Formats: sequence, C-alpha cells, structure tokens
Amino acid sequence: MLSRQRQLQTKLHKLLDAFLFGIAFWLAHWVRSLPLFEVRILDFSAYRWLLLVIVPLAPPVLELGGFYRRPLLFSRADTLWQLVKGATWISFAFITMLFFSKQEGARGLPFLFIPIAAGLVMAKEELARRWSRARFGRNASRRRVIVLGSPTRGARFSGETDQLEDALRIGSLGDIEVVAHADLGKTKPNELANLLHDTSANAVIISPRQALFGDIEQAIQICELEGVEVWLLADFFQTRLSQASADDLNGNPVLVFRTGPDASWQALAKTAIDFVGAVVLLVATSPVLLCAALAVKFTSPGPILFRQQRAGLNGQPFTMLKFRTMVTNAEQLKQELAQLNEMSGPVFKVTNDPRITKIGRYLRRYSIDELPQLWNVLNGDMSLVGPRPLPVDEVKHFDDPAHRRRLSVKPGLTCLWQISGRNNVKDFGEWVRLDLEYIDNWSLWLDIKILIRTVPAVFVGAGAK
Repeated sequence: MLSRQRQLQTKLHKLLDAFLFGIAFWLAHWVRSLPLFEVRILDFSAYRWLLLVIVPLAPPVLELGGFYRRPLLFSRADTLWQLVKGATWISFAFITMLFFSKQEGARGLPFLFIPIAAGLVMAKEELARRWSRARFGRNASRRRVIVLGSPTRGARFSGETDQLEDALRIGSLGDIEVVAHADLGKTKPNELANLLHDTSANAVIISPRQALFGDIEQAIQICELEGVEVWLLADFFQTRLSQASADDLNGNPVLVFRTGPDASWQALAKTAIDFVGAVVLLVATSPVLLCAALAVKFTSPGPILFRQQRAGLNGQPFTMLKFRTMVTNAEQLKQELAQLNEMSGPVFKVTNDPRITKIGRYLRRYSIDELPQLWNVLNGDMSLVGPRPLPVDEVKHFDDPAHRRRLSVKPGLTCLWQISGRNNVKDFGEWVRLDLEYIDNWSLWLDIKILIRTVPAVFVGAGAK
C-alpha cells in the first residue's frame, strides 16, 4: 500500500477510536446509574466536559502504545491488551482532572470505562478484519499491477511486493497483486496495451535502472491513453513533474501519474456511501424488486434476471445483473437489427427495439430493470455513480484508445450521461466526453448532485427507451 493511503486509513481509524472512547465514557456512566448498583445517580451533564479530555487524548495514547503500527495478521490477545492499557491511562487522566477540579465522580466509573472502551474498539477491529476478507472489501482495496522494468530489477521488486502484501497491510485496505512482468526496453507500445487489456491492471509500476527516458515516456503515454495509473520508481533522480504526485512504496520513492481521482477522504466516503446506499436501497425497493421479478416471470418465458459480462474497473470483466426485459434470443436477433443502430461507435441502441417485451418496456422506462445492479454495488464491482458499464465485446471494438480512459473508475448505476437526456445521446463520442468530464471533475458533491438529479429523471422516464 502506498504510504499516503496508509496514512489516510490510519487517520480514519484514529477518528473512529476517539469517537468510540467518548461513547464508552457515556456508556460507563449510564451503566453505573442503573438501579442494580444501588448508588446515587450522578447527572452526566456535569461531566460532559471530560469528553474534551478523553476524545482528543485517545488516539495519541493508543499511538504511543504502537496500536496503529500493527500488521494485518495481529494477535487478538495483544491487541486487546494494548487497548486495556490505553483505556487505563485515559481513565487515570480523567480521574486526575476530576481531582484537580474538586468534582465528585462515581468510584466504579473507571472499572466500567476500561472494559467498555476496549470492547468497543476491539469490535471495530474485528469488523475491519471481516471487511478485509469480505468480497466488497477485497474488491475495494485490491490493486492489480504490472511491473515494467529490467528482468533483474523486476524480479527483485517482486520479492519486495510479496513482503509488502504480508507485512504492510494494515486494517482493511492495501492489497497489491503483481499480475505480470515485462521488460521496459523490449516491450513495444502495442504489446503493453494488450497486456493492460489482458490483465485488467489498475496500475503499472515502472522500475527503471539503466532504461532510457524515451522508453519510460513511451510507456507512460500508453498508460495515459488507457487511463491506468503509473507508479514510477524514481530512485535514480529527484525532480517534480507536472500532474504527478510523489509517494513511496516499500521505502522506494515513487512518482504517481494519475488521470483519475486520487485517494482521499472523499474517495473513502464514496466507498462508504456505495455500501450503505446499496443496502438501504435494496431494503427500500424490496417490494418493487419482488413485483418486478413476478411480472417478468409470468409475462414471458425465460429467466427473471439477465446476466451479461460487462467491463468494470480498468476493463476487469464482471457479471452485471438486470431484470430481463428482452426475449431470450435477443443476442441472436441483434445481428439482424445491426443496420438500425442509432448510436455511433461500438454501442448498440435502437428506438422501439422489437426484442423488448411489454413488461420490459415499462421496466426500462422507469429504470426498474437496473435495480438488481445494487447487488453489483455490494460486491464492489460497481458504484452508485460512475460511467455506465459496457459489454466486454463492445469495449474490445473501441476505435479510439482514449475511450478506454472511461474505464479508469468503477462503473455506476447512474452518471452524467443518464441525467443529460439518457438515451437521447446518440453520439458515442459525446457519451465518452460526458464520462471523461465526470472523471476529470469528480468530487463527492458531484456524485451527490448526480444522484439528486437522477431521481426526477427516473420518475418521469426522461429519455428512456
């Protein structure tokens, strides 16, 4: 994992731990006030000011104990002991503050606070461990990389990467998988492009030692067209390049050339919104899902769900789900309707498509057929907002390599194209332009605006076919 991503994750854990320690103090006071203790109830409002001590003090105390420097496969017993020690020191701190402020405190409060605080943070750590093992967590964090360098340099780095996977993963994020090696000087541009397509790599690590700068520049240009990150091991010179960010990978200085959104708090928030939003929407629309499934089942022969291989992040194929809205032999009939295609480029769109069933036309009009893709969001293959995923066969027929840059982010349920007239956009170049505009100007607020504008577009069926 890049150090900037580790730092971002550690900051997130510190915020959560501070919040949990504050909750633990309130819970300890609440438990102490229960009738079973048969003691005089002390008003918590008189002790709220102690939260100003406990909350900001928790992360530094845990950090001093080495809590945030643990490897992924940490011992549960050692972690619990670190938490107990940290909670004990913090309890000493608020007892001292009560003493100097000459305020009365419940005598048993520290004995309740310590196990509650340690238990809450331990529960968070267990959830993080399970998240890292769950499919959504793995898909959200795994980085598939190609090592491009000299054979000896690439082999040496491969060993370092294996150690990185075993030793440097902290919490639920940070997964590096080397999917291919290539010789920088001998790999031709078309060979590198094909390698990117075959492996669906998220990044290319250029590890030059005696390579010519022309070879490096050529490789970066290929990755730029593809929308794939480049991690340049810059241990042979020190400089600053425009539109590049400096980082380090296993102690080696790295220049990251990035055309898509950077790792940030907004990116973490987007991942959280995707997961929570998909769960909430699945629950909220469950009656609609059930009715749609029954309608498809009893109005036309064939399966309820339509499954198709679509191109995901960096072209990685995944099985996209939709309610079936066409006849079962729709793919065979597609060849007969090829001359009626209204969309330029590799995409196929036809007004009043005769393959669509009666109920399918209604489901499409209000985008009900897309609701099963919430499962794809839960699996980590899609996002709530992002470029719409195209079939793998259509992606293979892109006539402009720059069009692949729309694959540099996760595909989504809705996007700028959806709220800009939806199927009224007939020029594939305009479609790609809107997708690249989204990628180049991405922010969490832009996602929120797109989601808000999607709601009326869906309810009125604007531009749907």
